[in-house]
Amino acid sequence: MDPAKTQKIAHGNGFIAALDQSGGSTPKALQGYGIGKDAWSTDEEMFALMHAMRARIVKSPAFNGDRVIGAILFERTMDGDIDGKPVPSYLWENKGVVPFLKIDKGLADAADGVRLMKAMPDLDKLLDRAAAKGVFGTKERSVIDAASPSGIASIVAQQFDVGQQVLAKDLMPILEPEVTISIADKAEAEAILRDELLKGLDKLPAGQQIMLKLTIPTVANLFKPLIDHPKVMRVVALSGGYSRDEANALLAKNTGLIASFSRALAEGLSAQQSDDEFNAVLERTIQSIYDASVA
Repeated sequence: MDPAKTQKIAHGNGFIAALDQSGGSTPKALQGYGIGKDAWSTDEEMFALMHAMRARIVKSPAFNGDRVIGAILFERTMDGDIDGKPVPSYLWENKGVVPFLKIDKGLADAADGVRLMKAMPDLDKLLDRAAAKGVFGTKERSVIDAASPSGIASIVAQQFDVGQQVLAKDLMPILEPEVTISIADKAEAEAILRDELLKGLDKLPAGQQIMLKLTIPTVANLFKPLIDHPKVMRVVALSGGYSRDEANALLAKNTGLIASFSRALAEGLSAQQSDDEFNAVLERTIQSIYDASVA
């Protein structure tokens, strides 16, 4: 792994932007940005509009490595360009932001209180392409919908299995077993998850590290043992449906936990805004998320 990128992610002050909305969530993300479904007629047109939104965020003066230490990209975004330069190169060379790639292909059907990741038969090829483009690490998401010990154990086992495949390519995996924020037994599910993750970490070979992306816990600092674990480079938090203000307030109560927000990062941005208006909103947003991350 690139030592400069490793240093930035392991020790940099700031947060990781999530610019990885994929096929299913793209229309909702565009709608939030003020672009309705009547603006495109094909998937290609839809993804082109999404790329333009992401490029506008990345090119903003507010978006730079002083406060944004990393950015998670959708595969199409990784393969795209900004001002004629591949997006991962633009992020690192122009902005000082470390690029990551979302690698999961969506969720399998719900079973045992969880939704595992779908199979990824072409993962090795994708990881090779990502490494060649200067991507530092990956992110994979699965979902926990109930405090099911067996279901959560299966989620964690799958996450670590995929993580090992990523590590074998000299990339840094971000494991993302998301706990749904609306479930009645959220706190219980998070306690089970923490303990399962600690078991998984104990099985990692000495010298290996992974990252984690977790729902902001109901009990503040519940994940501190993970944050402090020598086999964890960094723990980041998803906004998970909370408003930005809610997510920031909850995040600030958790020592050492930093943001990796998607929808909460784009909240308040609009295609109809002038560049000055857009940049002013993004500046306030990035500062607020940064402040919550370093609190």
